[in-house]
Amino acid sequence: MSATVETAHLMDAIYRNQRHFYDLTRKYYLLGRDLLIERLTPAPGALVLELGCGTGRNLIAAARRYPQAQFFGIDISTRMLETARRNIERAGLSERISLAQGDASDPKAALVFGHDQYDRVFYSYTLSMIPVWQDALAAGIARLTPEGRLSVVDFGQQDGLPVPVRDILFAWLRLFHVVPRAQLQDVLADLASGNERLLSATSLYRGYAVYAEMAASPERLYSPATK
Repeated sequence: MSATVETAHLMDAIYRNQRHFYDLTRKYYLLGRDLLIERLTPAPGALVLELGCGTGRNLIAAARRYPQAQFFGIDISTRMLETARRNIERAGLSERISLAQGDASDPKAALVFGHDQYDRVFYSYTLSMIPVWQDALAAGIARLTPEGRLSVVDFGQQDGLPVPVRDILFAWLRLFHVVPRAQLQDVLADLASGNERLLSATSLYRGYAVYAEMAASPERLYSPATK
């Protein structure tokens, strides 16, 4: 069994039942997702890609906020995609949001939509669940337009939280195969340098989350001081 197929089976097993109440519970602790959506600001006609789209929650929120852009989502779990398609249809956004099953670490996965490049590529609490998360980041950069922006929000290292709280949180996350990536900002910095991009990365909520953006010019990057 290939690593991709094995991961797909694992994600399907994890979310077989969770997908039905995923959004209701995750809104309380997947912090920073709305900042990412607020910061997308795609131009009219822009193409926006989410790698690891889950239930479609982010794509729906972004499509409502930016009605002149087109949105695309890749996820490895057929179970999550079933729920995402229902949610998108229920929201009346099937014309503007397209979904496909695929491995986020495969740079060819997003080609299924007929586009080589995207103006925005983003990851929301996905990298902490992808075994080959560094490959997933590289795959996203490969699909980004020269003037595009890549955005990431995910669990941080909880540096500002009391140690017992941090230990309990990490243990709880491991139950769901979630591993906050301690090297996330270093890997992003290396990828930015290797792809002639600039990086902005900041800690949110006392280290609970990391939010990062990668772009070709500094004026396109997030700055907490000007938020």
